Amino acid sequence: MRVIASDEAVAHIREAGGRLFAWTTPHRCCGGGFTLLDVATTRPPARSFDCVSSAEFDLYLAGGRFGEPDEIVIELSGRRRRLKAFWNGCAYVV
Repeated sequence: MRVIASDEAVAHIREAGGRLFAWTTPHRCCGGGFTLLDVATTRPPARSFDCVSSAEFDLYLAGGRFGEPDEIVIELSGRRRRLKAFWNGCAYVV
């Protein structure tokens, strides 16, 4: 699995301790459903993570039934400068 992170995202993660947790979250909407990839620099409770080491920071992934993507892209975006992750380049898990 490739981990691609913007320079801003790497700096933010390092300042927060050098660890990033990523997990899948199912959502229901409009008669269907989709799954997003959520991220945080603090470990969320009641989840089991696998460590995927990166040269720039440690990434912990709980991919659930989806396993691992080929690539995770991490960016720091928005006015509030929040971390966002993309599963194989998509905003939702496919």
